[in-house]
Amino acid sequence: MTREEMKARTKAYANRVVKLFSALPHNWIAQTLGKQLLRSGTSVGANYRAVCRAKSNADFINKLRVVEEECDESLFWMELLVDNDLVRASRLISFDEGSRRTPRDRCLICQNRPHFKPRVNRIS
Repeated sequence: MTREEMKARTKAYANRVVKLFSALPHNWIAQTLGKQLLRSGTSVGANYRAVCRAKSNADFINKLRVVEEECDESLFWMELLVDNDLVRASRLISFDEGSRRTPRDRCLICQNRPHFKPRVNRIS
């Protein structure tokens, strides 16, 4: 997967989060949980753009971990929305796939990074 494909994918994910938030019920709990999801879900794309501007391999890996954490946090807020009957689980199937898949793509991104040398644990 190229950087541009991943940028497009994380932006599409953010747009889906925005649409989900705008469709939430207008009660205090739904809006509070939704705002948390809105923050973490939209930051996935923004933080991935920061990954693309990394200055070193260490910076690259650190920024990519932030993206992974934001995906996981987004899943948490989505689970709470479903658990509290604020959103149907069927509506979040594509989100769940996207959130779980993005960390998996981390390996592909790392392999495409110039000069990236994955560490291998060697047993002596």
